[in-house]
Amino acid sequence: MRMVDQSTMEACLQLVREVGVFQMKHFRSMPDTGGPESGGTMGRMKAVRETVSFVDEESESMLFQGLGRIVPEAGFFGEETGRSGSRECFWVVDPLDGTTNYLSGLDHFSISVALIRENEPVLGLVYKPSTDEVFSAMAGQGAYWNGEASTRFVDVFPAEEALFMTGFPYRSPDVSSCFFDAAAKVLTTGRGIRRSGSAALDLATLSMGWIQGFWETDLQPYDCAAAMVLMRENGVIVSNQSGSPYDLWNDRLMVAALPGVHEKLLGIVADSYQL
Repeated sequence: MRMVDQSTMEACLQLVREVGVFQMKHFRSMPDTGGPESGGTMGRMKAVRETVSFVDEESESMLFQGLGRIVPEAGFFGEETGRSGSRECFWVVDPLDGTTNYLSGLDHFSISVALIRENEPVLGLVYKPSTDEVFSAMAGQGAYWNGEASTRFVDVFPAEEALFMTGFPYRSPDVSSCFFDAAAKVLTTGRGIRRSGSAALDLATLSMGWIQGFWETDLQPYDCAAAMVLMRENGVIVSNQSGSPYDLWNDRLMVAALPGVHEKLLGIVADSYQL
């Protein structure tokens, strides 16, 4: 099994930038098929969704082929294509995290790539094509933003100064009331709540300390595997609702925050959710 080193990361970065160029080529360049003969607004939205689906699938195909050249022995787990190849060493990929934003012309979307060994992420890369921002980390080697090393968080951050991010449970109606109960409490705890539409970018942002807390249910491994490396390298505490270390494959709820904020956020989440 080949070692994961800086050359691996550099090859991954070159690849995701190529995918990003492809995505930006089609961004805000959706089919203009809004005339009555094509079904009006409904016809245009159908065409737009088909274009976004094409971009999503083509992006994953580019990543599948490119990552296969970087670590040939690794398997692949993508949002669009599922799992294939090795289960001991494999890539976990979200080719377009923030699809709704992309479809709507909002420039907050990302490409998320992680390399997993023995079920633990050892390399993580989150890339924002619209701003050419790179969040990257390898296990034991620190976290970086645009190539600049970030300082690991060791000091306690005051919860009352924290800014939080989350995602709405629109696919999980069974926890809607729990979510809004927690959100009401979080609103009066810190400086506010933001919702961006890209969990990978939310967690990458948290890893840099630009926000200080995050919680969400029903994340998929491809949503957060890359950011897990970033957060661990920078000292962000990542747990489930019971306070145990977050299990990428089995836990339903993630609570992630800086030291000093995590305890407060965890208390709110544990009190609000019954899972």
